[in-house]
Amino acid sequence: MKILVINCGSSSLKYQLVDMNGEVVLCKGLCDRIGIDGSSITHKAHGKEFKKEVALPDHSEAFSQMVAVMTEGEGAVVADKSEITAVGHRVVHGGEKFSASTIVTDEVIATLEECSPLAPLHNPPNLQGLQSARQVFGDKVPQVAVFDTAFHQTMPAKAYMYAVPYEYYEKYAIRRYGFHGTSHRYVSARAAEFLGKKPEDLKIVTCHLGNGSSIAAVNGGKSVDTSMGLTPVAGLIMGTRTGDVDPGVICYMNDLTGKSGGDMSNILNKQSGFLGVSGLSSDARDLESAAADGNARAQLVMEMLPYQIKKFVGSYIAAMNGVDAVVFTGGIGENSSSVRANVCKEMEFLGMKVDDEKNKKRGEDFDFSTDDSKVRLLVIPTDEELMIARDTLELVK
Repeated sequence: MKILVINCGSSSLKYQLVDMNGEVVLCKGLCDRIGIDGSSITHKAHGKEFKKEVALPDHSEAFSQMVAVMTEGEGAVVADKSEITAVGHRVVHGGEKFSASTIVTDEVIATLEECSPLAPLHNPPNLQGLQSARQVFGDKVPQVAVFDTAFHQTMPAKAYMYAVPYEYYEKYAIRRYGFHGTSHRYVSARAAEFLGKKPEDLKIVTCHLGNGSSIAAVNGGKSVDTSMGLTPVAGLIMGTRTGDVDPGVICYMNDLTGKSGGDMSNILNKQSGFLGVSGLSSDARDLESAAADGNARAQLVMEMLPYQIKKFVGSYIAAMNGVDAVVFTGGIGENSSSVRANVCKEMEFLGMKVDDEKNKKRGEDFDFSTDDSKVRLLVIPTDEELMIARDTLELVK
């Protein structure tokens, strides 16, 4: 059975075709600059990369071009699109309506449209992807929506409620939702497997660290708290997002500048974080290099990041009354040994001890704690696409 996994953005379409017999990735690729001049498709298959410029006026055309490169020429991996059994879609926000992945129906699409105001940058393109896939593949190929928010629907009210007037929760569903749920679910389950234990027997803090970052407390295999909130701008300092700020700061900035709500949202989401503080880049790799060369503002960012992670990790350990493992994943979590070390060092009082030599590893599941560390410190490369494929298979079998 072959499952197509889709992650649709406003001007992009990432895809991956997985043969679930052995969970083998047959191909992956990116349709970029959809609806913009200079659009292209990059396709990887058979150990090669194929790239061509092609007009992509809309997402439906991007789906058609994707099918073409998968079925024709050197990059072909299937003879016909009829070999694709189902399509699994990443959907960022499911609100309170969806606590698990679901087969897409007209009713599901209508409900997702209602959720769009909660994720105006993400849900509309996700919906475009769902509708375009239905046009290209037809009604006989089932579509499955896998939600970033679903894993966190197990949080208790004391964790997800904001202390605003309760009517705003009742009328507008204003609460903490959390994101990166598919990643947190994958790495926490994989960590249990790595440790040879059952998920229900473990208390784990998972750190998904990248251009967008979030941390989750996973107790007994269920999310009980997470750092992102109503939107993905909350929590840690990120590539271009602020993370947590005093709400009064936003009001004060608004009073000083007279900027509109949309302008303020743009500042908080796209001009802040690593980029805003450093003035250099939104990429942690650039800032690590600049910090090593003595750039003071880059050094400040690279001090802020592990400090903030450390605070979330410590608070979640307190919330769960203990911890068995701390897991790092995402581009920064998997590749920055210095960030991992700076988070875990000076946490010996909680039983964390870093083995500096083990911490130099990359590209695989590994434990970088010392043999006598009471808390296992793990790096688990995430695989959200595989989780989407697995959920899709489970629902359409």
